[in-house]
Amino acid sequence: MTDTAAIAASDAELFAALRAGKEKVLTELRKRIVGQDEVVEHVLMAMFAGGHCLLTGVPGLAKTLLIKSLGEVLDLSYRRIQFTPDLMPADITGLDIIEEDRSTGKREIKFVRGPIFANIILADEINRTPPKTQAALLEAMQEYQVTAGGERLPLDKPFFVLATQNPIELEGTYPLPEAQLDRFMFNVVIDYLPADDELAVAMSTTSSDMVAVDTVLSGEEILAFQQLVKKVYIPENVGKYAVDLVRASRPGQPEAPDFVNNWVSWGAGLRAAQYLLLGAKVRAVFHDRYNVSIEDVRALAHPVLRHRILTNFYAESEKIGVKDIINRLLDAVTEPQSGLS
Repeated sequence: MTDTAAIAASDAELFAALRAGKEKVLTELRKRIVGQDEVVEHVLMAMFAGGHCLLTGVPGLAKTLLIKSLGEVLDLSYRRIQFTPDLMPADITGLDIIEEDRSTGKREIKFVRGPIFANIILADEINRTPPKTQAALLEAMQEYQVTAGGERLPLDKPFFVLATQNPIELEGTYPLPEAQLDRFMFNVVIDYLPADDELAVAMSTTSSDMVAVDTVLSGEEILAFQQLVKKVYIPENVGKYAVDLVRASRPGQPEAPDFVNNWVSWGAGLRAAQYLLLGAKVRAVFHDRYNVSIEDVRALAHPVLRHRILTNFYAESEKIGVKDIINRLLDAVTEPQSGLS
C-alpha cells in the first residue's frame, strides 16, 4: 500500500508546483477564453494524466481557440490538422517520396514526416473526415509511434491529441468509430455561454486589442507531473466503485440495472475505469489532496463515460440520452465501504 504521508513529505514541492502550474495556465487562458473554466480544467486533467481529449460543441464556441491558445501557453511543438472529407491518412502521418541525389543521380525513398510529429496535435473537426482517415491517429494515440514502410517511428513526449468535433446531427459529419472514441480520455461538451460572458466575448473580439499569452510550462515539467500523479493513492473502495460504475454500464452483465439492459446497446470498456481513476488522481491533486475520493470519480463520470455508452433504438424512442443514463448509474451504483479486504 502506498504511504500517503510519505508521498506528501517527499513530493510536496512538486505537488505544489503542479497546482501552481495549473493556475498559471488558467490565468493565461482566461485572457482569451471567457467562462469556460470547467472545460479548461478537464483539458488540463487529461494533459497531466497523459490522456487525450475530445471537445464537442457547435461551431463558434472557441474550441479551436482554446487548444491553439494552450499550444502557446505550453513550451511544446504544436501542429493543427484541419480534417476535411478529402483528407488522406498520409496527410497526417507522412508519406514516402522518391528523392534524387543530383550529384550522383541515385534515387532513394525518403519518408517525409507529417504533422502528427509534434507534442500537441489539434485535430480540428475530426468528425468531418471519413473513418479511414480518422483511424490514422489510432496507433499514435495508443502507442506513441507511427509505422511507415515497416519502420516504427517514435513520437516525442509529451504527446497530446486535442480534437474538436461538431455534433453528429450537423451536415457533413461522420460518427467516430468506437475504437477511435475509446482512445480519448475525456469527451468534454462545450455549451453556449451565459449572456454576460457572451457579451464580454463579443465586445473583446471586435476590438483592435490583440491579447498575448505567456509560456508558463515546459515539456519536462509536464512529464514530471504525469509521473507524480501516478503516486497519488487510491483507496480500495474507491477503485472498486470506479470498476462497479463501469461494469454497470454494460447490458447483459449481472451488474447491469434494468434501465441499462433496456436502453444501452454497448457499454464502457476497461479503459473507462482506468481513465476514471487517473483523472480522479489529478482532480485530487488540484484540490490539494494526495488520495482519491469517491467524489473525484463521480465528478468525472460524464466526461469519461459519455462517449463510451451507446444507446439503442428504445432509448431514442423514449428520448433517453447518454447523460440521463449516466445520472441513473450514479444513483444506482452503491458506494463500497472503506476497509475492504
